[in-house]
Amino acid sequence: MAEASETRYRVGGMDCAACASKIDAAVRRVAGVADVSVSVMAGTMTVQHDGSSDLKAIEKKVRGLGYSVSPFAGGAAPAPEHDAHLHGHGHAGHDHDHEGHSHDHGEKAIEGLHGHDQTPMAGPWWRSRKGRLTILSGAALVAAYAIGHLVPAIASYAFIVAMLVGLLPIARRAVMAAFSGTPFSIEMLMTIAAVGAVIINAGEEAATVVFLFLVGELLEGVAAVKARESIQSLTALVPKTALLEHNGQMREVPAESLAVGTVIMVRPGDRIPADGVIVSGDSAIDEAPVTGESTPLRKGVDAVVYAGTVNGDAVLRVRVTAAAADNTIARVVKLVEEAQESKAPTERFIDRFSRYYTPGVVVVAALVAVIPPLFLGGAWGEWIYKGLAILLIGCPCALVISTPAAIAASLSAGARRGLLMKGGAVLETLGKVTIVAFDKTGTLTEGKPRVTDIVSFGLGEAQLLSRAAVLEQGSSHPLALAILNRARMDGVPVPPAFELEALPGRGVTGKVGGETVDLLSPPAARERGALNAGQEARIAGLNDEGKSVSVLLVNGLVAGLIAMRDEPREDAEAGLSALKSAGVKAMMLTGDNKRTAAAVADMLGIDWRGEMMPEDKQRVVGELKRKGFVVAKVGDGINDAPALAAADIGIAMGGGTDVALETADAAVLHGRVGDVARMIALSKRTMRNILENITIALGLKAVFLVTTIIGITGLWPAILADTGATVLVTINALRLLRIKA
Repeated sequence: MAEASETRYRVGGMDCAACASKIDAAVRRVAGVADVSVSVMAGTMTVQHDGSSDLKAIEKKVRGLGYSVSPFAGGAAPAPEHDAHLHGHGHAGHDHDHEGHSHDHGEKAIEGLHGHDQTPMAGPWWRSRKGRLTILSGAALVAAYAIGHLVPAIASYAFIVAMLVGLLPIARRAVMAAFSGTPFSIEMLMTIAAVGAVIINAGEEAATVVFLFLVGELLEGVAAVKARESIQSLTALVPKTALLEHNGQMREVPAESLAVGTVIMVRPGDRIPADGVIVSGDSAIDEAPVTGESTPLRKGVDAVVYAGTVNGDAVLRVRVTAAAADNTIARVVKLVEEAQESKAPTERFIDRFSRYYTPGVVVVAALVAVIPPLFLGGAWGEWIYKGLAILLIGCPCALVISTPAAIAASLSAGARRGLLMKGGAVLETLGKVTIVAFDKTGTLTEGKPRVTDIVSFGLGEAQLLSRAAVLEQGSSHPLALAILNRARMDGVPVPPAFELEALPGRGVTGKVGGETVDLLSPPAARERGALNAGQEARIAGLNDEGKSVSVLLVNGLVAGLIAMRDEPREDAEAGLSALKSAGVKAMMLTGDNKRTAAAVADMLGIDWRGEMMPEDKQRVVGELKRKGFVVAKVGDGINDAPALAAADIGIAMGGGTDVALETADAAVLHGRVGDVARMIALSKRTMRNILENITIALGLKAVFLVTTIIGITGLWPAILADTGATVLVTINALRLLRIKA
């Protein structure tokens, strides 16, 4: 059997869910295709195939339906220069390419076929193909009214001509869609209704309905482009050029050409063009564009900086750590686009529902048109007219887009705040979470110890810290780094040391200014008989608070104690109370010793389990699920992978480590505990929005169905109801983009 593979395409000109379902149905019929997922919002299509598929045939099918299509280079995200076009123009930049592309194959996409033009909204709407067709149809309608007044005898023919101007491209699309496996497309319903109206001598209404339909499609296109731009605008945050340092000289190069390991210079006020590490300089970095963090952060040597953030007040030299295609923003965009292609349970249900719903509407319309005249003595013209109106009311466009529009807006809104969710299913499940299990180190706490207490016996605090720091210089042990950081913060002098010697498992010793100084663990100090009862009691007290203690000896006598602990993140307490007020329980699962775990849990007021191996965490998650909880597990990726996979939702915490992003369902890029509560709140808001959308879509249809049968409304209010519902639903979904950070 041929090897399974996946190809991703950019598709131009999609603007409603019906577009996606037509493409889906057509491509599934190509031999060797196993699965297709299409995202209207991202303008992408992913095809899973067995390798035997004719990819050219797939592209031909899509072009035949009136869309532009081109494979992503190497199946990856688009090259950055395309993104320059993307921003602010829908997919304009790509689509010029595609059109050229289709000429190459001698299979030029049919002009105006989808009314879904190949260059959606590049520049003002009236220049797009869809815009031109709408204007032409409107002009023909006005001309028909004028001719009707001047020469009443030929009025009906004038309206038929006006109708055909708009209807021919629609009918052509209807036929293509029917041959590709979508017989009940909105275009088909529209064509039947318009032709039927002409037959029963309602040519004027038929022409008006076709024009209104085109206006509706135009509005849908504008709304779809707005939604699409929201995530693509992220790519515009990254500057196009960078100052590359080469042999002591600076030269300007395109940002996407920067190789990993090269050094760039970033001037004050400039956006940082790549992910990297600061080599020299110290500056306030404004991360608001990428993280939503309101206050600039001071960053110095060895600090990590992200592409798209703004350098504040000093020149920085930065070593590039990720190529343009892999920087934080590119990864976020790629994740969101892939996520938009994976369907949520509600969306799958509505897709199935609409598969039966549309043929059902056609049957109801036919019965309404035929039964009253045949059995109840109704007038044929009147009831056929009502049947045609019901056909138009029945279009499932608004219903089908109700879910993906909300989900796409929500995924984009989340991504812009560093909340990444891999698809609609994850977004839906998040709102149902009833308990969140947090890892401790690096998740609820900073992940690196800090000096909390300096207890001196005779020496001053600064002298004590200075001597300890002297012994620890050059060490990369976390406890040593904690002491060196505190010495640096307090501005304590650190003179050179002599005869430094590490004592494995016990501590370190050396000569400082003529004194012999030892920094030892409590057991090593005990072995030397250096500790008295009072000092032992003090160490025990500090240990009970979850702190690690080092003992400083000067010439064999205890001079003081230094206690260190991995402290909770600044926002941990607020983040946990936000979960509590949302009715979600929280607990801590940690591999740390029970004393430390209890101390941190007490400070945060949270349930806990300590001394757990990765498999223990996985077991606890399983137990919670059996008790009926919907479990989210939050961890920093690697040692938490089994538990992240076992939970209903695995959330990776921190600066987007690759392993975390791969294994988890969702990620909190900025390592804020409060972001977990924000993610759950976003999910709940999205589910409410989807419910509102479904209510709008079905409610409007129900109202117009009744008023049409009673005879209050006719054909053109029916098309307004359908288009109006689609536009309302899209606008309602776009409200999710405006969520405050």
